Amino acid sequence: MNFRKIKLLALDVDGVLTDGIIFENAQGELFKNFYAKDGLAINAAQKQGLKVAFITGRGNGIVAYRARELGVPYCFEEVKDKVQVLQQLMDQFGLTAEEVAYMGDDLNDLGAFKLAGVKLAPADAAADVVQRADYVAAASGGRGAVREVIEKIMRDQGKWSEIVRKNLGSRQ
Repeated sequence: MNFRKIKLLALDVDGVLTDGIIFENAQGELFKNFYAKDGLAINAAQKQGLKVAFITGRGNGIVAYRARELGVPYCFEEVKDKVQVLQQLMDQFGLTAEEVAYMGDDLNDLGAFKLAGVKLAPADAAADVVQRADYVAAASGGRGAVREVIEKIMRDQGKWSEIVRKNLGSRQ
């Protein structure tokens, strides 16, 4: 799979950026786990020009907080139609399907799969999603799947070595 043309990586949240487990207390507060290595890769890739978007059907502020923390300006919560949001992003940036990758893990992501040129899934995605994916990560959602695909995109675009160099610090 060649990732050289990807300019936008759109990500589902629950089951992709998280392991899909949602903790809820008696007061209705929700808690989710995010994987630090995914976050580092998202931040670094954006510095290299990759646009990253979060698109989720839930809306409780946790995802918006994580997006702000990582500097992701395109965060869409309480989305009923992921295809519409993805199309809006493509129109906004003037992107063709082959310049867009979408990572999803469950049936509600299949519509966005039809629109994106590159369809990605974590290892533990639903069987119907895995079957339609162009690339299935070795890692599970919330456990490095996003890091894995970002690293592949950046390597194919010749940008990963620059990310590594910048993280070596001034002594190298």
